[in-house]
Amino acid sequence: MKKLFLTFICALFTLGIMAQEPLYLTIELMKVEEGMGEDYWETESFWEKLHQERVKKGDIIGWDLWALSPSGTSQGHQYMTVTLYSDPVKMMGGGTDLDDIMDGAYPNMSQFEIDKKMDLTVKSRDLAVLVYFQRIATAGGDYEMPLGTIARFNFMKAKPGQYNAYEEMESTIFKGIHEQSVAAGSEASWGLLRSMLGYGTEAYASHVTVDMFKDWDQYFNASTNIEWTEEQLEAVNTIDDIRDLKSIAFGTLVKKVR
Repeated sequence: MKKLFLTFICALFTLGIMAQEPLYLTIELMKVEEGMGEDYWETESFWEKLHQERVKKGDIIGWDLWALSPSGTSQGHQYMTVTLYSDPVKMMGGGTDLDDIMDGAYPNMSQFEIDKKMDLTVKSRDLAVLVYFQRIATAGGDYEMPLGTIARFNFMKAKPGQYNAYEEMESTIFKGIHEQSVAAGSEASWGLLRSMLGYGTEAYASHVTVDMFKDWDQYFNASTNIEWTEEQLEAVNTIDDIRDLKSIAFGTLVKKVR
């Protein structure tokens, strides 16, 4: 179950881009062993330039690296990468020529040096999880998500027979609540993600909501003095009837390519 929980960490956290356009996300969770932190950072810095080339060629919209909390080596994964696509076919592996990308990003790097970087990539982290999401609702979508952005990931599982009702409530009533919160300066943005390949009864979560904050100061000190309508209050009081809030995790944005 812990592994299934980790597969739904996301992202997240990439909801501040192209709010009105379709957005698909590939989530990769990394486990970095003690003593390998510097090697892992070198690896991601190497790949960061490759992702810049992928954006330039139109293969992807962007790429993010998030440091997860808690982050102890016995607590699961410490980092998450998120790659953004406008096309689900490209997300599923179509369109990227790695040799061409490598030539564009590192035209003067020898094959020996490339092989060393690839070897370090394998040794510096364990890429254990790869999952796919589609964003289906957002509030505050013009937030540009600078480095240091904080994201709270809420892992939801719709109860049997309540899948559509849950999505409807999140994408209408709760979206309205978060729009009020963004307008009041209490959060930076919000989004709802749906697992693209469906979920079985044993899956940990079917959806993720992502609450973004400019920094920890906004998270801890933002005003909560917002007037809710009767419909919104009723939704808050009854949402547990149609979904389970499985768990909450946090991430800090440490690298970003657009």
